[in-house]
Amino acid sequence: MVMSNSVHAAVAAFSQGLPVCLFDSEKREGETDLLFSAQHATPATMRQLRKDCGGLLFLAIGHEVGEKFGLPFLQDLHTQKELTEKFDVLNQLVTNDLRYDSRSAFTLSLNHRQTYTGITDKDRSLTTRRFAELTNEVFAKEIDSNEAKRRLGAEFRTPGHIPVCRETEGGLSRRQGHTELAVGLARLSKLSPVVIGAEMLEPDGDLALRVDDARAWAEARGIPFLEGADIVQALNDIE
Repeated sequence: MVMSNSVHAAVAAFSQGLPVCLFDSEKREGETDLLFSAQHATPATMRQLRKDCGGLLFLAIGHEVGEKFGLPFLQDLHTQKELTEKFDVLNQLVTNDLRYDSRSAFTLSLNHRQTYTGITDKDRSLTTRRFAELTNEVFAKEIDSNEAKRRLGAEFRTPGHIPVCRETEGGLSRRQGHTELAVGLARLSKLSPVVIGAEMLEPDGDLALRVDDARAWAEARGIPFLEGADIVQALNDIE
């Protein structure tokens, strides 16, 4: 597989548990995420995401991971007839006005059962790392979905302090959002499709960090910087 120098540098860093900056597109959210492989997550990882980014910390997972663990899209869950009839407020809160997409990638939020509140850097890194490790275990051992869900429940609870976003079936061929791009980077790196990240905001928090400023920030720290199109092209080159 031939990669561009920038993608090769990003894959090398990401594979070692180092951060990568990834800008989606001016045509989508126009945001840069700081991303780490979830299986390498430590308290220092969470601390860097929290301090350097300012946006939401999220866990991006591949479609196959969502299927294995039976994790529903919240948008689907919240429109279930039984729930909307019992909780009418869900009818008022329906997601029908996203300006960057037709649906949200959010599924359930998680805490590991060994956490206390789940919000500390130590707690969030435990939740993040163990989810990635459990993902690796169930796929490596070809564990069926029912047993995978049992193991998930034995270790995790919901709601929690790690919001999880699930890749759309078909990945980048159908949706080129932050979730799919993050998972795409993991696939290029031949790692589990479980990625922890956060959106980078301007210092005052009013806007997403401008792409030129995000690129300069990354370059000053020796952090690889990619755009969504780089991920798409690299994955297309594999096929």
